[in-house]
Amino acid sequence: MEKTLVLLKPSCVQRQLIGEILNRFERRGLRIAGLKMMQLDDAILREHYSHLADKPFFPTLAASMQVSPVVALALEGIDAVQVVRTMTGATNGRAAAPGTIRGDYSVSNQQNIVHASDSPENAAIELKRFFRPEEIFEYTSGAREYIYGADEC
Repeated sequence: MEKTLVLLKPSCVQRQLIGEILNRFERRGLRIAGLKMMQLDDAILREHYSHLADKPFFPTLAASMQVSPVVALALEGIDAVQVVRTMTGATNGRAAAPGTIRGDYSVSNQQNIVHASDSPENAAIELKRFFRPEEIFEYTSGAREYIYGADEC
């Protein structure tokens, strides 16, 4: 099973949407393999957003990510990266389709509720950035046979 990283951003935490967003992922059939609340420091933000560190908006982005803790999730499922990306919708909430997380809860490009890994390769890197190995759990879900077909597992 593929794993991916999701961060519930301060915009999610401040608006008290954590439970709603977790519920969406679980109802879809994704398994929570890791979950923790954490305050992001400058070092982890510079690493996570290294591709944006030279942009003029980076200080504002970094500050917005430190307003409150984030919730880090390790989610698991078949094609988890793509499933989560489809569920989250376009980065800019104004362009995100209704029914997606951002389409339902965001009208902003920056205050867009969630971060989701964009590829399996980046998911592996990001999971290591936010979780120690012992914080990601392998366990059997009794619901798996009701989520996936027998030939998919």
